Amino acid sequence: MKITESKNSITLSDFGPFDLGLSADCGQAFRWKQDADGFWHGIVGGKYLKAKQDSNSIILYTCKEDFDSLWKNYFDLETDYADICKTLSSDTYLSRAVTTCPGIHILKQDPWEALCSFIISQNNNIPRIKGIIERLCESFGDEIQGGFTFPSAEKLASLTAEDLAPLRAGFRAKYIIDAAKKVSSGEVDFEKITNSPIEYGREELQKICGVGAKVAECTLLYGFYKTDAFPVDVWVRRIMEEMYPNGFPECADGVRGIAQQYLFHWRRTCF
Repeated sequence: MKITESKNSITLSDFGPFDLGLSADCGQAFRWKQDADGFWHGIVGGKYLKAKQDSNSIILYTCKEDFDSLWKNYFDLETDYADICKTLSSDTYLSRAVTTCPGIHILKQDPWEALCSFIISQNNNIPRIKGIIERLCESFGDEIQGGFTFPSAEKLASLTAEDLAPLRAGFRAKYIIDAAKKVSSGEVDFEKITNSPIEYGREELQKICGVGAKVAECTLLYGFYKTDAFPVDVWVRRIMEEMYPNGFPECADGVRGIAQQYLFHWRRTCF
């Protein structure tokens, strides 16, 4: 990857398979927005980013220090996705999927934001998920350039489900509060989940009211970068029934979550 620094931006080139828009808007994160001029806007870790991709480069309007400390890791730019795609291509269906959309990267999100976001995602559609999250941030986050930060677990733990009524989150409000209390108290220990095998995280996260297998798997994949986590929704269930009735191929072992993202997008958009 080539990095060119200017006064107010970083330009990336020779970065391998990476599609900024596809990665930001494929259902793994809910706070990225694209404007009419093609610029993407997002807030991560208390930092605002404006970015745009053309055929040969990506321009990030940020300083070099923030790129090195935050954005390079967030966009998973140091993982060799070309090599992952090559390995997955030994399977017929995965070969078609990675050929169609090789630019998806797993976004390394904050675990708390990922957990809270996927609690909100339950039995919900993407526009409504984004609306609830936006209202959550505007109501309880801190205002910064470009918008509002995601409120901390500690902040939300001091509230009640009734306090969240303006979000129009419905039954999910009580789950958000329970999650906030268990995370802020350490009853659900994020550091231990990070440093333990994936099975431990699955058990710990499902101690939270309203967190079942799918929300736990999404949180482990997008919040803890456990790349073998495997969220199953209606689309993935169809994929498994139609293409893998005898189980997922061995070539995806260790990166089943990444493989799932390719298949999910391919099955949803190309059939």
